[in-house]
Amino acid sequence: MNLLFEEDGAFKTGTILTDNDASLQVETPHGKRLKLKSNHVLMRFTQPSAGDLLDRAETEAEGLDTEFLWEVCGEDEFGFVDFAKEYYGHVPSPVESAAVLLRLHASPIYFHRKSRGRFRKAPAEILQAALTGLEKKRQQAAAIERMRDELLAGQLPEEFKPLVRQLLYKPDRNRLETKALEAASADSGKSQARLMLACGALPSSHELHFDRFLFEYFPDGTGFPTVDEPTEPVDLPLADVRAFSIDDAATTEIDDAFSVTATDAGWRIGIHIAAPGLGFGRESGLDGIARNRLSTVYMPGNKITMLPDHMVERFTLGEGRDCPALSLYLDVSRDFIVTGNESRIERVPVVANLRHHDIEPVFNETTLVEGGPDFPWKAELTLLWELATVLEAGRGKPAANQNMVDFNFSVDWNEITPDGPGKIEIGRRSRGSPLDKLVAELMIAANSTWGKALSNAGIPALYRAQTGGKVRMTTASAPHEGLGVDCYAWSSSPLRRYVDLVNQWQLIGWIKGTAPAFPPKSPDLLAAMRDFELTYAAYAEFQRGMERYWCLRWLRQAGHPRMSARVLRESLVRLEEIPLVFKLPSMPTLPPGTRVQLVIDSTDLIDVDLRATYLETLAGTSSEPIEIEDEAQGETDDAAQEAPATNVEAPPAPAA
Repeated sequence: MNLLFEEDGAFKTGTILTDNDASLQVETPHGKRLKLKSNHVLMRFTQPSAGDLLDRAETEAEGLDTEFLWEVCGEDEFGFVDFAKEYYGHVPSPVESAAVLLRLHASPIYFHRKSRGRFRKAPAEILQAALTGLEKKRQQAAAIERMRDELLAGQLPEEFKPLVRQLLYKPDRNRLETKALEAASADSGKSQARLMLACGALPSSHELHFDRFLFEYFPDGTGFPTVDEPTEPVDLPLADVRAFSIDDAATTEIDDAFSVTATDAGWRIGIHIAAPGLGFGRESGLDGIARNRLSTVYMPGNKITMLPDHMVERFTLGEGRDCPALSLYLDVSRDFIVTGNESRIERVPVVANLRHHDIEPVFNETTLVEGGPDFPWKAELTLLWELATVLEAGRGKPAANQNMVDFNFSVDWNEITPDGPGKIEIGRRSRGSPLDKLVAELMIAANSTWGKALSNAGIPALYRAQTGGKVRMTTASAPHEGLGVDCYAWSSSPLRRYVDLVNQWQLIGWIKGTAPAFPPKSPDLLAAMRDFELTYAAYAEFQRGMERYWCLRWLRQAGHPRMSARVLRESLVRLEEIPLVFKLPSMPTLPPGTRVQLVIDSTDLIDVDLRATYLETLAGTSSEPIEIEDEAQGETDDAAQEAPATNVEAPPAPAA
């Protein structure tokens, strides 16, 4: 005797070896023996054989119409053998009974299972809802397959066009478009980003990385909302000075300028900082914009300003204008000792905006020693440099890594390359020039002097502190060991950093003798500090990432040439001509500083990575410092370079 039974949700057959009423010993067609409870048996039969029943039943079941079975079925619960008898109109054979069982079991939408071998007809309304859902799933599956096929054919599905950024940067796994993109990626072996670029979803790899940043930090775009215009400061006294600024050629947010006035005892040195804090205050529309952005974002070929352009233009220290400013005057003796200081709110006549590329050829280490040619502002610059040298020595922290090199990125967006718009040029500029030292030391003097003044007045501010080698921001005055100052409050860049703007509001209150914008123990001040730290670090990381991207574009423009590099540590090297650091696995173990030659094998603009092969070790070692500059040097550089060394002309808007 054979039997049909159910085990682990599957139908099986076997031959009875022993029948003990409550249990049976059964041998399956494959020779496996098992013990089976009697209530698991669905049907007993003699013909056909146990091995043939299910095969023949499956063939028979293919001819059964599920909808017809549902229509002729009664409303009450039933067993499959009884229903088979009613359906066939005679006592069903084991094959016919098993066929009905298989069809009923395979149609859970039409027939609800109640127990082993027993079913009940699905109510009409439930069946209709289930069929509607089934049809919807079928249509969705067809849509996924169609979109997948279009992607594999290099075409962007119409449904993808409004969702490109979401699909690339924050996909919703429940969306059909996401499922189609995942399926196409799996079938093609390409990453989703490569597929989307191949389909023209984005104009170039540059937009892939730039849009990823915008999607996270500027989800509403980089435009500015309409806000009330700032109030022009009135009745400010006009300073009796001739101020000049020193900046990179691309700088538009000119935050600082200087002046030199002779006195009987020596000189009065003016450090003049742009004062947007006089034009708008806390909780204004412009404050909301600055508080949201927290800093200007820099990158090669572009920048996203913290404040609207018209606001920057109104308060930048542009030449030929009398500009609202917070001024710090240092009284300096003839032996360059600072004997006193005074802070003022005033209008400052800015008579010149000096640029590095114009001044450095005639004002550098060589000309300071040998004299050099005469040029406007030579006397003032020389005097300020001599003062900066004394200030640096007084801090006891001379700038480190003076022979390091800064790299200037410049992008010509009018040039079209195979990798998209933009031809990159990367120039070199030696760090620690007299101009760098001059600006850095005067900014350190201003930030430390004003920080100490706010601390002494009991007015809260945002400070940079360094103890035990760790740099942090704090609302309490604390030493900055790296710079060798008792306290250091960023105050010199209010047009491009929210921390500096906050401190400027506090300074305005201190100078005027009014209540500070942020009172002691202000939770808003602490929140602004925390948000700034996170955002400023993210912006800096993005800038580094985009500089790495443009380094790869530079290599591609150059045709992947042979390059010289120096070993940083183990397999890590840095190219000498451009600031690109990467691993070179094929290089033998060499001491840090060793110069090597390598060849660039390939560059990947999507993953922003490259492959290179070691060729040979070059004679000599590099004289440049190996380690990346420390925090103290970074602080000095930040004070000296009010804008990063990149060309920040905005790229043209992409075509619609």
